[in-house]
Amino acid sequence: MTRRLRRLGIVPACLVIVALATGPAAAADRTKVDAATKQVEQGAKQIGQGDLGPGFKDLFVGIGLTIYEGAKFSGLTIKEFFEKQSTS
Repeated sequence: MTRRLRRLGIVPACLVIVALATGPAAAADRTKVDAATKQVEQGAKQIGQGDLGPGFKDLFVGIGLTIYEGAKFSGLTIKEFFEKQSTS
């Protein structure tokens, strides 16, 4: 029973630590991710207005860019996090 209670306390503690640690890591540039997300929105709006060809092209290119830029952004924030941890 004590082991189960200990696990219940460890999970929220880990979540709090991760949330506090990623706060300063938000310094990475997020503008490219936001621009790619807007391209997805524009493609979806074009499809809704009846422009299927260019709409699908913008939509899928935007999705690809969002995945690429999001992964790059995540990598940079993780890198910044570990650089700050190693200097502490």
